[in-house]
Amino acid sequence: MDAATLSAPLGCYRKIDIEIEMETVWISVAFALGLIFHRFGLPPLVGYLCAGFALSAAGHQGGELLEQVAHAGVLLLLFSVGLKLRLKTLVRPEVWAGSVIHMLFFAGLLAVTVHFISGLDYVSSALIAIGLSFSSTVVAAKVLEQKKELRAFHGRAAIGILIVQDLLAVGLLSLLSGQTPSQWAVLLVLLPLIRKPLYKLLDFSGHDELLLLYGLALALVAGGAGFASMGLSSELGALVFGALLADHPRAKELADELWGLKEVFLVGFFLQIGMTGSPTLETAGYALLLLVLLPLKAALFFLILLRFKLRARSSFLTGLSLATYSEFGLIVISMGVEQNLLSAEWLVILAFTVALSFFLAAPLNKAAHVLYQRYERLLQRYERDEHHPDDEPIRLGSAQLLVVGMGRVGVGAYDFLTQRQQRVVGLDSDVAKVETHLRQGRRVLYADAEDPGLWQNINLDNIKAILLATNDFEGTRIAVTQLRRVGYQGFLSATSAYPEEVDAIIEAGADVAYNYFDEVGVGFAEHVWEALYPPP
Repeated sequence: MDAATLSAPLGCYRKIDIEIEMETVWISVAFALGLIFHRFGLPPLVGYLCAGFALSAAGHQGGELLEQVAHAGVLLLLFSVGLKLRLKTLVRPEVWAGSVIHMLFFAGLLAVTVHFISGLDYVSSALIAIGLSFSSTVVAAKVLEQKKELRAFHGRAAIGILIVQDLLAVGLLSLLSGQTPSQWAVLLVLLPLIRKPLYKLLDFSGHDELLLLYGLALALVAGGAGFASMGLSSELGALVFGALLADHPRAKELADELWGLKEVFLVGFFLQIGMTGSPTLETAGYALLLLVLLPLKAALFFLILLRFKLRARSSFLTGLSLATYSEFGLIVISMGVEQNLLSAEWLVILAFTVALSFFLAAPLNKAAHVLYQRYERLLQRYERDEHHPDDEPIRLGSAQLLVVGMGRVGVGAYDFLTQRQQRVVGLDSDVAKVETHLRQGRRVLYADAEDPGLWQNINLDNIKAILLATNDFEGTRIAVTQLRRVGYQGFLSATSAYPEEVDAIIEAGADVAYNYFDEVGVGFAEHVWEALYPPP
Protein backbone atom coordinates (compact mmCIF):
# COMPACT_ATOMS: atom_id res chain seq x y z
CA MET A 1 0.00 0.00 0.00
CA ASP A 2 1.56 3.33 -1.05
CA ALA A 3 1.83 6.56 0.97
CA ALA A 4 -0.93 8.31 -0.95
CA THR A 5 -3.37 5.51 -0.19
CA LEU A 6 -2.50 5.65 3.51
CA SER A 7 -2.67 9.44 3.75
CA ALA A 8 -6.36 9.67 2.75
CA PRO A 9 -7.86 7.81 5.75
CA LEU A 10 -5.29 9.38 8.07
CA GLY A 11 -6.41 12.82 6.90
CA CYS A 12 -10.02 11.88 7.66
CA TYR A 13 -9.05 10.72 11.14
CA ARG A 14 -7.19 13.98 11.78
CA LYS A 15 -10.27 15.95 10.68
CA ILE A 16 -12.48 13.90 13.00
CA ASP A 17 -10.02 14.47 15.88
CA ILE A 18 -10.09 18.23 15.25
CA GLU A 19 -13.90 18.26 15.20
CA ILE A 20 -14.06 16.26 18.45
CA GLU A 21 -11.59 18.67 20.04
CA MET A 22 -13.72 21.64 18.92
CA GLU A 23 -16.88 20.02 20.28
CA THR A 24 -15.12 19.44 23.61
CA VAL A 25 -14.19 23.12 23.86
CA TRP A 26 -17.68 24.30 22.87
CA ILE A 27 -19.46 22.00 25.30
CA SER A 28 -17.09 22.80 28.19
CA VAL A 29 -17.27 26.58 27.82
CA ALA A 30 -21.05 26.54 27.21
CA PHE A 31 -21.63 24.36 30.29
CA ALA A 32 -19.37 26.46 32.51
CA LEU A 33 -20.93 29.82 31.61
CA GLY A 34 -24.46 28.39 31.46
CA LEU A 35 -24.00 27.05 34.99
CA ILE A 36 -22.64 30.37 36.27
CA PHE A 37 -25.57 32.37 34.88
CA HIS A 38 -28.03 29.75 36.14
CA ARG A 39 -26.62 30.12 39.65
CA PHE A 40 -27.25 33.89 39.44
CA GLY A 41 -30.91 33.27 38.54
CA LEU A 42 -30.55 34.00 34.81
CA PRO A 43 -31.52 31.59 32.02
CA PRO A 44 -28.59 29.42 30.85
CA LEU A 45 -29.04 30.65 27.27
CA VAL A 46 -27.48 33.97 28.36
CA GLY A 47 -24.41 31.98 29.36
CA TYR A 48 -24.37 30.21 26.00
CA LEU A 49 -24.35 33.57 24.20
CA CYS A 50 -21.48 34.77 26.37
CA ALA A 51 -19.69 31.49 25.65
CA GLY A 52 -20.00 32.25 21.93
CA PHE A 53 -18.49 35.72 22.42
CA ALA A 54 -15.66 34.28 24.52
CA LEU A 55 -14.88 31.58 21.96
CA SER A 56 -14.93 34.14 19.15
CA ALA A 57 -12.54 36.41 21.07
CA ALA A 58 -10.23 33.41 21.59
CA GLY A 59 -10.07 32.83 17.84
CA HIS A 60 -12.49 29.91 17.55
CA GLN A 61 -14.82 29.77 14.57
CA GLY A 62 -18.14 27.99 14.34
CA GLY A 63 -17.69 26.07 11.13
CA GLU A 64 -20.02 23.76 9.28
CA LEU A 65 -20.55 21.33 12.17
CA LEU A 66 -21.84 23.98 14.57
CA GLU A 67 -24.00 25.47 11.82
CA GLN A 68 -25.66 22.10 11.21
CA VAL A 69 -26.24 21.50 14.92
CA ALA A 70 -27.69 25.00 15.33
CA HIS A 71 -29.98 24.61 12.33
CA ALA A 72 -31.22 21.25 13.61
CA GLY A 73 -31.98 22.83 16.98
CA VAL A 74 -34.03 25.61 15.38
CA LEU A 75 -35.98 23.11 13.25
CA LEU A 76 -36.74 20.92 16.28
CA LEU A 77 -37.85 23.93 18.30
CA LEU A 78 -40.21 25.15 15.59
CA PHE A 79 -41.54 21.62 15.08
CA SER A 80 -42.26 21.47 18.82
CA VAL A 81 -44.01 24.85 18.60
CA GLY A 82 -46.10 23.52 15.73
CA LEU A 83 -47.14 20.54 17.85
CA LYS A 84 -48.76 23.00 20.26
CA LEU A 85 -50.39 25.25 17.67
CA ARG A 86 -53.91 25.35 16.36
CA LEU A 87 -53.79 27.30 13.13
CA LYS A 88 -57.46 28.30 13.20
CA THR A 89 -56.79 30.35 16.34
CA LEU A 90 -54.01 32.28 14.57
CA VAL A 91 -56.07 33.70 11.69
CA ARG A 92 -57.25 36.70 13.67
CA PRO A 93 -56.99 40.46 13.07
CA GLU A 94 -54.73 41.09 16.07
CA VAL A 95 -52.24 38.62 14.59
CA TRP A 96 -52.19 39.49 10.89
CA ALA A 97 -52.94 43.20 11.01
CA GLY A 98 -50.97 43.68 14.23
CA SER A 99 -47.77 42.24 12.77
CA VAL A 100 -48.01 44.16 9.47
CA ILE A 101 -48.89 47.51 11.11
CA HIS A 102 -46.04 47.09 13.60
CA MET A 103 -43.54 46.30 10.83
CA LEU A 104 -44.55 49.34 8.78
CA PHE A 105 -44.29 51.76 11.70
CA PHE A 106 -41.17 50.33 13.34
CA ALA A 107 -39.23 49.70 10.13
CA GLY A 108 -40.09 53.19 8.86
CA LEU A 109 -38.86 54.86 12.03
CA LEU A 110 -35.76 52.68 12.18
CA ALA A 111 -34.86 53.33 8.54
CA VAL A 112 -34.82 57.09 9.14
CA THR A 113 -32.78 56.60 12.33
CA VAL A 114 -30.17 54.37 10.64
CA HIS A 115 -29.91 56.78 7.70
CA PHE A 116 -29.09 59.76 9.91
CA ILE A 117 -26.78 57.84 12.27
CA SER A 118 -24.75 55.96 9.66
CA GLY A 119 -25.11 58.05 6.50
CA LEU A 120 -26.25 55.02 4.49
CA ASP A 121 -28.63 55.56 1.57
CA TYR A 122 -32.32 54.92 2.18
CA VAL A 123 -32.36 51.55 0.37
CA SER A 124 -29.60 50.12 2.59
CA SER A 125 -31.13 51.74 5.69
CA ALA A 126 -34.53 50.26 4.84
CA LEU A 127 -32.99 46.80 4.45
CA ILE A 128 -31.41 47.02 7.92
CA ALA A 129 -34.66 48.39 9.37
CA ILE A 130 -36.77 45.58 7.91
CA GLY A 131 -34.29 42.99 9.19
CA LEU A 132 -34.50 44.47 12.69
CA SER A 133 -38.30 44.74 12.62
CA PHE A 134 -38.56 40.95 12.95
CA SER A 135 -38.64 39.41 16.43
CA SER A 136 -36.82 36.22 17.38
CA THR A 137 -38.99 33.15 16.87
CA VAL A 138 -36.43 30.98 18.66
CA VAL A 139 -36.17 33.09 21.83
CA ALA A 140 -39.91 33.83 22.09
CA ALA A 141 -40.88 30.21 21.48
CA LYS A 142 -38.30 28.94 23.96
CA VAL A 143 -39.32 31.42 26.67
CA LEU A 144 -43.05 30.77 26.20
CA GLU A 145 -42.46 27.02 26.14
CA GLN A 146 -40.43 27.11 29.36
CA LYS A 147 -43.20 29.05 31.08
CA LYS A 148 -45.88 26.70 29.66
CA GLU A 149 -47.56 29.67 27.95
CA LEU A 150 -47.51 28.67 24.28
CA ARG A 151 -51.26 28.06 24.32
CA ALA A 152 -52.16 30.90 26.65
CA PHE A 153 -53.89 33.82 24.88
CA HIS A 154 -50.80 36.05 24.85
CA GLY A 155 -48.62 33.10 23.81
CA ARG A 156 -50.86 32.30 20.84
CA ALA A 157 -50.88 35.97 19.83
CA ALA A 158 -47.07 36.18 20.00
CA ILE A 159 -46.50 32.99 18.01
CA GLY A 160 -49.08 34.05 15.43
CA ILE A 161 -47.32 37.39 14.91
CA LEU A 162 -43.98 35.57 14.61
CA ILE A 163 -45.38 33.24 11.95
CA VAL A 164 -46.59 36.22 9.90
CA GLN A 165 -43.16 37.86 10.29
CA ASP A 166 -41.45 34.65 9.16
CA LEU A 167 -43.65 34.51 6.06
CA LEU A 168 -42.78 38.13 5.25
CA ALA A 169 -39.09 37.36 5.82
CA VAL A 170 -39.24 34.41 3.43
CA GLY A 171 -40.80 36.67 0.79
CA LEU A 172 -38.09 39.30 1.31
CA LEU A 173 -35.33 36.71 1.02
CA SER A 174 -36.84 35.47 -2.23
CA LEU A 175 -36.78 39.02 -3.62
CA LEU A 176 -33.16 39.59 -2.56
CA SER A 177 -31.94 36.28 -3.93
CA GLY A 178 -33.86 36.58 -7.18
CA GLN A 179 -35.10 33.02 -6.66
CA THR A 180 -38.71 31.95 -6.75
CA PRO A 181 -40.31 28.92 -5.11
CA SER A 182 -40.15 25.71 -7.12
CA GLN A 183 -43.10 24.74 -9.29
CA TRP A 184 -43.60 21.86 -6.89
CA ALA A 185 -44.46 24.32 -4.10
CA VAL A 186 -48.09 24.31 -5.30
CA LEU A 187 -48.32 20.77 -3.91
CA LEU A 188 -48.30 22.26 -0.40
CA VAL A 189 -52.02 22.89 -0.73
CA LEU A 190 -52.41 19.10 -0.45
CA LEU A 191 -50.69 18.94 2.95
CA PRO A 192 -53.98 18.67 4.90
CA LEU A 193 -54.67 15.44 3.00
CA ILE A 194 -51.66 13.70 4.56
CA ARG A 195 -52.74 14.46 8.12
CA LYS A 196 -54.49 11.12 8.62
CA PRO A 197 -51.51 9.08 7.32
CA LEU A 198 -49.25 11.10 9.65
CA TYR A 199 -51.61 10.27 12.53
CA LYS A 200 -51.42 6.56 11.67
CA LEU A 201 -47.63 6.61 11.57
CA LEU A 202 -47.56 8.36 14.95
CA ASP A 203 -49.83 5.65 16.39
CA PHE A 204 -47.64 2.90 14.93
CA SER A 205 -44.40 4.45 16.28
CA GLY A 206 -44.94 3.25 19.84
CA HIS A 207 -43.40 4.97 22.84
CA ASP A 208 -39.66 4.36 22.49
CA GLU A 209 -36.88 5.30 20.06
CA LEU A 210 -39.14 4.95 17.01
CA LEU A 211 -41.22 7.86 18.29
CA LEU A 212 -38.08 9.99 18.56
CA LEU A 213 -36.96 9.02 15.06
CA TYR A 214 -40.41 9.79 13.68
CA GLY A 215 -40.25 13.29 15.15
CA LEU A 216 -36.75 13.83 13.72
CA ALA A 217 -37.86 12.62 10.29
CA LEU A 218 -40.79 15.04 10.17
CA ALA A 219 -38.89 18.05 11.56
CA LEU A 220 -35.57 17.68 9.72
CA VAL A 221 -36.46 15.71 6.58
CA ALA A 222 -40.12 16.22 5.61
CA GLY A 223 -40.42 19.76 7.01
CA GLY A 224 -36.86 21.11 6.85
CA ALA A 225 -35.32 19.50 3.76
CA GLY A 226 -38.69 19.12 2.01
CA PHE A 227 -39.57 22.81 2.12
CA ALA A 228 -35.98 23.85 1.33
CA SER A 229 -35.99 21.69 -1.80
CA MET A 230 -39.02 23.68 -3.03
CA GLY A 231 -37.31 27.03 -2.46
CA LEU A 232 -39.18 27.72 0.80
CA SER A 233 -38.06 28.26 4.38
CA SER A 234 -37.01 25.05 6.13
CA GLU A 235 -37.99 26.67 9.46
CA LEU A 236 -41.51 27.26 8.17
CA GLY A 237 -41.64 23.65 6.98
CA ALA A 238 -40.74 22.27 10.40
CA LEU A 239 -43.43 24.42 12.03
CA VAL A 240 -46.08 23.40 9.48
CA PHE A 241 -45.44 19.67 9.93
CA GLY A 242 -45.64 20.09 13.68
CA ALA A 243 -48.95 21.92 13.30
CA LEU A 244 -50.34 19.05 11.20
CA LEU A 245 -50.02 16.81 14.27
CA ALA A 246 -51.17 19.38 16.85
CA ASP A 247 -54.63 17.85 17.29
CA HIS A 248 -53.36 14.31 17.80
CA PRO A 249 -53.77 13.00 21.38
CA ARG A 250 -50.09 12.02 21.48
CA ALA A 251 -48.72 15.36 20.23
CA LYS A 252 -47.56 16.28 23.74
CA GLU A 253 -45.83 12.92 24.15
CA LEU A 254 -43.94 13.48 20.90
CA ALA A 255 -42.92 16.97 22.03
CA ASP A 256 -41.69 15.60 25.37
CA GLU A 257 -39.69 12.90 23.56
CA LEU A 258 -37.90 15.53 21.45
CA TRP A 259 -37.35 17.96 24.33
CA GLY A 260 -33.88 16.90 25.50
CA LEU A 261 -32.41 16.59 22.00
CA LYS A 262 -33.87 19.94 20.99
CA GLU A 263 -32.41 21.69 24.05
CA VAL A 264 -28.92 20.32 23.38
CA PHE A 265 -28.98 21.32 19.71
CA LEU A 266 -30.25 24.81 20.58
CA VAL A 267 -27.07 25.37 22.59
CA GLY A 268 -25.34 25.27 19.20
CA PHE A 269 -27.66 27.99 17.90
CA PHE A 270 -26.83 30.39 20.74
CA LEU A 271 -23.12 29.60 20.45
CA GLN A 272 -23.28 30.31 16.74
CA ILE A 273 -24.90 33.71 17.28
CA GLY A 274 -22.17 34.66 19.76
CA MET A 275 -19.39 33.41 17.45
CA THR A 276 -20.51 35.45 14.44
CA GLY A 277 -17.73 37.94 15.13
CA SER A 278 -15.98 39.99 17.78
CA PRO A 279 -17.30 43.56 17.85
CA THR A 280 -15.03 46.60 17.86
CA LEU A 281 -15.78 49.72 19.91
CA GLU A 282 -17.42 51.28 16.86
CA THR A 283 -19.64 48.30 16.07
CA ALA A 284 -20.51 47.96 19.76
CA GLY A 285 -21.57 51.61 19.78
CA TYR A 286 -23.91 51.08 16.82
CA ALA A 287 -25.30 47.96 18.47
CA LEU A 288 -26.04 49.78 21.73
CA LEU A 289 -27.83 52.58 19.83
CA LEU A 290 -30.00 50.01 18.08
CA LEU A 291 -30.61 48.28 21.39
CA VAL A 292 -32.09 51.48 22.83
CA LEU A 293 -34.96 51.10 20.35
CA LEU A 294 -36.08 47.74 21.80
CA PRO A 295 -38.38 49.32 24.43
CA LEU A 296 -40.02 51.25 21.60
CA LYS A 297 -40.53 47.99 19.71
CA ALA A 298 -42.27 46.43 22.72
CA ALA A 299 -44.31 49.58 23.43
CA LEU A 300 -45.52 49.71 19.83
CA PHE A 301 -46.72 46.10 20.02
CA PHE A 302 -48.46 46.97 23.30
CA LEU A 303 -50.33 49.95 21.83
CA ILE A 304 -51.29 48.19 18.59
CA LEU A 305 -52.67 45.13 20.41
CA LEU A 306 -54.67 47.38 22.72
CA ARG A 307 -56.38 48.81 19.63
CA PHE A 308 -57.50 45.26 18.80
CA LYS A 309 -59.25 45.08 22.20
CA LEU A 310 -56.66 42.99 24.03
CA ARG A 311 -56.41 43.79 27.71
CA ALA A 312 -53.31 45.49 29.10
CA ARG A 313 -51.90 42.28 30.55
CA SER A 314 -52.17 40.28 27.32
CA SER A 315 -50.74 43.17 25.29
CA PHE A 316 -47.88 43.67 27.74
CA LEU A 317 -46.86 40.00 27.88
CA THR A 318 -47.10 39.65 24.10
CA GLY A 319 -45.06 42.80 23.49
CA LEU A 320 -42.39 41.77 25.99
CA SER A 321 -42.00 38.32 24.42
CA LEU A 322 -41.48 40.03 21.02
CA ALA A 323 -38.96 42.60 22.32
CA THR A 324 -35.97 41.06 20.55
CA TYR A 325 -34.22 41.32 17.24
CA SER A 326 -34.41 38.23 15.08
CA GLU A 327 -32.04 35.59 13.78
CA PHE A 328 -33.98 36.06 10.51
CA GLY A 329 -32.64 39.61 10.48
CA LEU A 330 -29.10 38.21 10.26
CA ILE A 331 -30.11 36.13 7.24
CA VAL A 332 -31.63 39.20 5.57
CA ILE A 333 -28.51 41.30 6.25
CA SER A 334 -26.16 38.54 5.06
CA MET A 335 -28.16 38.39 1.81
CA GLY A 336 -27.79 42.17 1.53
CA VAL A 337 -24.01 41.80 1.97
CA GLU A 338 -23.93 39.17 -0.80
CA GLN A 339 -25.83 41.55 -3.11
CA ASN A 340 -23.35 44.37 -2.26
CA LEU A 341 -26.12 46.47 -0.72
CA LEU A 342 -24.28 46.54 2.63
CA SER A 343 -20.69 46.20 3.86
CA ALA A 344 -19.67 43.06 5.79
CA GLU A 345 -19.21 45.22 8.90
CA TRP A 346 -22.99 45.53 9.23
CA LEU A 347 -23.30 41.77 9.65
CA VAL A 348 -21.06 41.94 12.74
CA ILE A 349 -23.01 44.93 14.07
CA LEU A 350 -26.32 43.15 13.59
CA ALA A 351 -25.01 39.90 15.08
CA PHE A 352 -23.88 41.72 18.22
CA THR A 353 -27.20 43.61 18.38
CA VAL A 354 -29.24 40.41 18.04
CA ALA A 355 -27.13 38.68 20.68
CA LEU A 356 -27.52 41.60 23.12
CA SER A 357 -31.29 41.60 22.55
CA PHE A 358 -31.33 37.89 23.48
CA PHE A 359 -29.23 38.70 26.54
CA LEU A 360 -31.81 41.25 27.72
CA ALA A 361 -34.90 39.30 26.69
CA ALA A 362 -34.20 36.20 28.77
CA PRO A 363 -34.27 37.78 32.27
CA LEU A 364 -37.02 40.28 31.32
CA ASN A 365 -39.35 37.54 30.13
CA LYS A 366 -38.58 35.45 33.18
CA ALA A 367 -39.82 38.36 35.31
CA ALA A 368 -42.67 39.31 32.95
CA HIS A 369 -45.53 38.56 35.36
CA VAL A 370 -43.78 40.32 38.24
CA LEU A 371 -43.17 43.38 36.05
CA TYR A 372 -46.81 43.54 35.01
CA GLN A 373 -47.91 43.17 38.61
CA ARG A 374 -45.70 46.13 39.53
CA TYR A 375 -46.97 48.45 36.76
CA GLU A 376 -50.49 47.07 36.50
CA ARG A 377 -52.35 50.28 37.40
CA LEU A 378 -50.34 52.40 34.97
CA LEU A 379 -50.76 49.96 32.08
CA GLN A 380 -54.48 49.44 32.64
CA ARG A 381 -55.12 53.13 31.94
CA TYR A 382 -54.59 52.40 28.24
CA GLU A 383 -57.15 49.58 28.03
CA ARG A 384 -60.25 49.97 25.91
CA ASP A 385 -63.67 49.61 27.52
CA GLU A 386 -64.53 46.79 25.10
CA HIS A 387 -62.42 43.63 25.41
CA HIS A 388 -61.42 40.82 23.10
CA PRO A 389 -63.72 37.75 23.56
CA ASP A 390 -60.82 35.68 24.94
CA ASP A 391 -60.13 38.43 27.50
CA GLU A 392 -63.68 38.79 28.84
CA PRO A 393 -64.46 37.97 32.51
CA ILE A 394 -65.93 34.53 33.16
CA ARG A 395 -68.86 33.31 35.26
CA LEU A 396 -68.62 30.28 37.53
CA GLY A 397 -72.35 29.71 38.02
CA SER A 398 -73.30 27.63 41.07
CA ALA A 399 -69.95 25.84 41.44
CA GLN A 400 -68.51 25.60 44.96
CA LEU A 401 -65.09 24.15 44.12
CA LEU A 402 -62.67 25.57 41.56
CA VAL A 403 -59.81 23.59 39.99
CA VAL A 404 -57.26 25.81 38.23
CA GLY A 405 -55.04 24.03 35.71
CA MET A 406 -56.61 21.03 34.01
CA GLY A 407 -53.54 18.90 33.37
CA ARG A 408 -53.15 15.41 34.79
CA VAL A 409 -53.19 16.57 38.43
CA GLY A 410 -56.11 18.95 37.89
CA VAL A 411 -58.17 16.37 36.00
CA GLY A 412 -57.57 13.81 38.73
CA ALA A 413 -58.77 16.28 41.36
CA TYR A 414 -61.79 17.34 39.26
CA ASP A 415 -62.93 13.75 38.64
CA PHE A 416 -62.41 12.78 42.29
CA LEU A 417 -64.60 15.67 43.48
CA THR A 418 -67.36 15.20 40.88
CA GLN A 419 -67.59 11.51 41.77
CA ARG A 420 -68.44 12.66 45.29
CA GLN A 421 -71.32 14.76 43.98
CA GLN A 422 -69.51 18.10 44.40
CA ARG A 423 -70.23 21.07 42.13
CA VAL A 424 -66.89 21.68 40.43
CA VAL A 425 -65.68 23.94 37.64
CA GLY A 426 -62.24 23.91 36.03
CA LEU A 427 -60.14 26.70 34.51
CA ASP A 428 -57.30 26.37 32.00
CA SER A 429 -55.38 28.74 29.70
CA ASP A 430 -55.04 26.11 26.95
CA VAL A 431 -57.92 26.38 24.47
CA ALA A 432 -57.30 22.88 23.13
CA LYS A 433 -57.51 21.38 26.61
CA VAL A 434 -60.71 23.29 27.32
CA GLU A 435 -62.34 21.95 24.14
CA THR A 436 -61.20 18.39 24.95
CA HIS A 437 -62.60 18.51 28.49
CA LEU A 438 -65.90 19.95 27.26
CA ARG A 439 -66.24 17.05 24.82
CA GLN A 440 -65.56 14.64 27.69
CA GLY A 441 -68.34 16.16 29.78
CA ARG A 442 -66.34 18.28 32.20
CA ARG A 443 -67.26 21.90 32.85
CA VAL A 444 -64.04 23.73 32.06
CA LEU A 445 -63.67 27.41 31.15
CA TYR A 446 -60.87 29.27 29.41
CA ALA A 447 -58.94 31.60 31.73
CA ASP A 448 -55.35 32.45 32.66
CA ALA A 449 -54.80 32.05 36.41
CA GLU A 450 -51.79 34.38 36.37
CA ASP A 451 -53.91 37.27 35.13
CA PRO A 452 -54.59 39.64 38.05
CA GLY A 453 -57.62 40.99 36.20
CA LEU A 454 -59.17 37.52 36.23
CA TRP A 455 -59.56 37.46 40.00
CA GLN A 456 -60.72 41.06 40.14
CA ASN A 457 -63.52 40.41 37.65
CA ILE A 458 -64.81 37.06 38.85
CA ASN A 459 -67.39 36.37 41.56
CA LEU A 460 -65.90 33.92 44.08
CA ASP A 461 -68.62 34.28 46.74
CA ASN A 462 -69.89 30.70 46.26
CA ILE A 463 -66.43 29.12 45.98
CA LYS A 464 -65.52 27.27 49.17
CA ALA A 465 -62.12 26.03 48.01
CA ILE A 466 -59.71 26.65 45.14
CA LEU A 467 -57.25 23.99 44.01
CA LEU A 468 -54.32 25.48 42.07
CA ALA A 469 -52.89 22.68 39.94
CA THR A 470 -50.79 24.84 37.61
CA ASN A 471 -47.31 23.63 36.66
CA ASP A 472 -45.47 26.95 36.96
CA PHE A 473 -44.22 27.98 40.40
CA GLU A 474 -44.09 31.71 39.70
CA GLY A 475 -47.56 31.66 38.19
CA THR A 476 -48.93 29.74 41.20
CA ARG A 477 -47.35 32.18 43.65
CA ILE A 478 -48.79 35.17 41.75
CA ALA A 479 -52.26 33.56 41.62
CA VAL A 480 -52.19 32.94 45.39
CA THR A 481 -51.08 36.51 46.05
CA GLN A 482 -53.78 37.97 43.80
CA LEU A 483 -56.53 35.83 45.29
CA ARG A 484 -55.72 37.01 48.80
CA ARG A 485 -55.34 40.58 47.57
CA VAL A 486 -58.89 40.64 46.14
CA GLY A 487 -60.21 39.36 49.47
CA TYR A 488 -60.80 35.66 48.87
CA GLN A 489 -61.16 34.04 52.33
CA GLY A 490 -61.90 30.44 51.33
CA PHE A 491 -59.60 27.43 51.47
CA LEU A 492 -56.70 27.77 49.05
CA SER A 493 -54.45 24.86 48.14
CA ALA A 494 -51.71 24.52 45.53
CA THR A 495 -49.27 22.04 44.04
CA SER A 496 -45.55 22.41 43.37
CA ALA A 497 -42.93 20.46 41.44
CA TYR A 498 -40.10 20.91 43.97
CA PRO A 499 -40.04 20.72 47.79
CA GLU A 500 -38.35 24.12 48.20
CA GLU A 501 -41.33 25.83 46.51
CA VAL A 502 -43.85 24.68 49.11
CA ASP A 503 -42.86 27.22 51.79
CA ALA A 504 -42.86 30.13 49.30
CA ILE A 505 -46.41 29.27 48.14
CA ILE A 506 -47.66 29.09 51.75
CA GLU A 507 -45.96 32.41 52.55
CA ALA A 508 -47.83 33.95 49.60
CA GLY A 509 -51.14 33.03 51.27
CA ALA A 510 -52.03 29.40 50.49
CA ASP A 511 -53.46 27.29 53.30
CA VAL A 512 -51.65 24.17 52.12
CA ALA A 513 -49.19 23.29 49.34
CA TYR A 514 -48.23 19.84 48.13
CA ASN A 515 -45.24 18.56 46.23
CA TYR A 516 -47.15 16.32 43.84
CA PHE A 517 -44.23 13.94 43.31
CA ASP A 518 -44.37 13.16 47.02
CA GLU A 519 -48.14 12.69 46.84
CA VAL A 520 -47.99 10.15 43.99
CA GLY A 521 -46.87 7.39 46.35
CA VAL A 522 -49.60 8.22 48.84
CA GLY A 523 -52.31 8.12 46.16
CA PHE A 524 -50.97 4.85 44.80
CA ALA A 525 -51.02 3.29 48.27
CA GLU A 526 -54.60 4.53 48.86
CA HIS A 527 -55.80 2.80 45.68
CA VAL A 528 -54.13 -0.46 46.74
CA TRP A 529 -55.59 -0.16 50.25
CA GLU A 530 -59.12 0.39 48.89
CA ALA A 531 -58.71 -2.62 46.58
CA LEU A 532 -57.57 -4.86 49.47
CA TYR A 533 -60.03 -3.50 52.01
CA PRO A 534 -63.01 -2.01 50.14
CA PRO A 535 -65.24 0.24 52.24
CA PRO A 536 -68.57 -1.30 53.34
